[in-house]
Amino acid sequence: MIKRSCRSCGAQLEITFVDLGVTPLANAFVTAEALGRPEIFYPLHAYVCSECFLVQLEEFESPQNIFSEYAYFSSFSETWLQHAQAYAREMIKRFHLGPKSQVIEAASNDGYLLQFFHQENIPVLGIEPAANIAGAAIGRGIPTIVKFFGEETAKELVQQGHQADLLVANNVLAHVPNLDDFIQGLRVILKSEGVITLEFPHLLNMMEECQFDTIYHEHFSYFSFLTINRIFNSRRIRIFDVEQIPTHGGSLRVYACHSDSLENPVSNRCGLLLDRERARGLDSLKTYRSFEQRVRQAKREFLRFLIEAKTERKIIAGYGAPAKGNTLLVYCGVRTDFVEFTVDKSPHKQGLYLPGTLIPIKDPQELRRARPDYVVILPWNLKDEIMEQIAFIRGWGGKFVVPIPSVAIYD
Repeated sequence: MIKRSCRSCGAQLEITFVDLGVTPLANAFVTAEALGRPEIFYPLHAYVCSECFLVQLEEFESPQNIFSEYAYFSSFSETWLQHAQAYAREMIKRFHLGPKSQVIEAASNDGYLLQFFHQENIPVLGIEPAANIAGAAIGRGIPTIVKFFGEETAKELVQQGHQADLLVANNVLAHVPNLDDFIQGLRVILKSEGVITLEFPHLLNMMEECQFDTIYHEHFSYFSFLTINRIFNSRRIRIFDVEQIPTHGGSLRVYACHSDSLENPVSNRCGLLLDRERARGLDSLKTYRSFEQRVRQAKREFLRFLIEAKTERKIIAGYGAPAKGNTLLVYCGVRTDFVEFTVDKSPHKQGLYLPGTLIPIKDPQELRRARPDYVVILPWNLKDEIMEQIAFIRGWGGKFVVPIPSVAIYD
């Protein structure tokens, strides 16, 4: 019997959160030349720690193999850019950032966020492991180094004179298999009175909204506020504030500093959220054990819609090629017999095929030619933006389908 240990506290992992079968890496898109070759599938089985309640996957592939060349460019979503701009404005005002400050971002992608600090003449530095994406950031004038962030990288940067007044680690912590190394890196590069902000999907929202498709191999861990608070406290970082934000179907923005910092008193929002999570049962294994049955029900509902639509000879297309969409489609066994193609704004994905299902990814203009009856919005967290972008499908009676948390159809 394989023994698995919690990546946070070391306790033995024995309790299933949800078993989604086997899938390829969610961003391992397939080229036309590789269509006849076998793909590698890995178990997508999430466990919950009985000690610290961290929900987590095993590490089957290293971050180097997953993230050194990456297909996700943050700047292709207008909604995401607006979120980043609003974040920058808020941080500049709240923490009085200016030309003498230093903003450092771990996993800075294509400079989508740092550009808004840069425009205000605030010194920035991005750290991004994917060379292709870092190149896009450098091209727009954002200083970026191509490395994985951790303790070693942090020490190198400190020796070069870089330390952060604001250290941004938004939507990256879930991608880190070695939490100790990453968090120690945060401590090393943060100034004595500096501030860290982290954003990550809120486990409570995932469970209550049945957002199981946000589970994929690139996400090693899934955090509640109870768990992140415990993880940081044990590693000499103090969380002093938290906000609930709408991104990714419901996320947390956590504010933290060194545990011995005399600045930043703890907000009452921290206690209130801890109480809310306890009231929802996030400190009880019974709550976690009930999730899998809801996931199976969501799968049956989605398949029922697809079967009925195809029985009526309807044309079904997808919108987007996000990682979450690949989890949904592979878990539900959906291929081109149900969804004939999907479309994506990113030219980096067009012409490729979704991993596991081999559904072709086309330019959004393909929707005008094919005139589908239904368009399944795979990045459902951006449904309002997408429904506005392709509102033209209503011209022939096309409808939008949002599959999570349950099938919803919009005219």
